[in-house]
Amino acid sequence: MKVFISCDIEGISGVVKSGVHTSSDGMDYERARTLMTGEANAAIEGALNAGATEVIVNDSHGPMTNLLIEKINPAATLITGAPKPLSMMQGIGKDCAAAIFVGYHARMGTPGVLSHTISGASVANVWVNDIIVGETGINAGLAGCFGVPVVLVCGDDIVSREAKEFLPHVRTATVKTAITRQSALCLPPEKAQALIRQETEQALASLDSAKPWLPGSPVTFKVEFKDSGLAENAARMPYSKLLDAKTVAFSADDYLTAFQGLLAMIILAH
Repeated sequence: MKVFISCDIEGISGVVKSGVHTSSDGMDYERARTLMTGEANAAIEGALNAGATEVIVNDSHGPMTNLLIEKINPAATLITGAPKPLSMMQGIGKDCAAAIFVGYHARMGTPGVLSHTISGASVANVWVNDIIVGETGINAGLAGCFGVPVVLVCGDDIVSREAKEFLPHVRTATVKTAITRQSALCLPPEKAQALIRQETEQALASLDSAKPWLPGSPVTFKVEFKDSGLAENAARMPYSKLLDAKTVAFSADDYLTAFQGLLAMIILAH
């Protein structure tokens, strides 16, 4: 059984401050990436306990060079660096039995800790086929392209609730409870990691009941940007359509092509 883990940082217990915890020049970044590595290892250990024979971990935050490879469980392999064709989902494939999201955060516009969708600087909202989604939904769709179910989402209470909106089978490991966008009631690392380990084991034990999530074809991504200038830049994407002053859409026959269009629009916006 091969298990894929996508690991972000904003949903890690103890990580609450933009920049301070999330940027390489942040005062507390080194501690945050250590906490991130600890939660990734907890998911790896849970997967191995559940019978996984291969575990692949994709560093999914910012420059994607956050996880400390020298401290990653040696039973796993790590994908690090960017850019990557599948971004936060690099490494997913038809040979994976399940996907697990660690350190995930809620979508922009929700009261989750450090909530945003792909780019906190430019993106207000994203829809896929008129379903509002954050990174959890977008990446669950990518897993669905390969027939892989997302079985566990780890992060704050807001992303846990968000995940269950369209993944009714998914288990969640709530390692912190949002107070404001940059404060939370957090489990200590030992408890957070124990919870993730336990939920990983249980999620993989009930794998038979999990189903991949994939919107129907054709696939349309709509992006509402934070101002009209960003949308105008994004609309330079070939075959995109400016729907209103701040919203741009891109459609394709398949999810993977539509996803590449989504990323291209967000890059062009800047």
